[in-house]
Amino acid sequence: MSGIGYTLPAVLSVFVVVAVELAWLRTGLFRRRSYWITVAIVLAFQVPVDGWLTKLDAPVVVYDPAHHLGLRFPLDIPVEDFLFGFSLITATLLAWTAHERKETRS
Repeated sequence: MSGIGYTLPAVLSVFVVVAVELAWLRTGLFRRRSYWITVAIVLAFQVPVDGWLTKLDAPVVVYDPAHHLGLRFPLDIPVEDFLFGFSLITATLLAWTAHERKETRS
């Protein structure tokens, strides 16, 4: 099945991270302006670096076409990279925020 190898875990990672925040941690991270500014800063660096690494005319990183959807935007970046990036950044910030909240209560 095309896209399963990289796409399915990427999509699931987003659902898991969002579910953990909304159902368990409830830090309010998604309502914070600082969170969305952080996401924008990450994207500002991710796009040129990931674009250079995955450009189709001279890739540094090569993805097996059988393991992703093949949707690339912008600069030939596989869309799955953005999903994993969102999950990694958000999970890290959630862990940090939850730990900070726990430390404050102690």
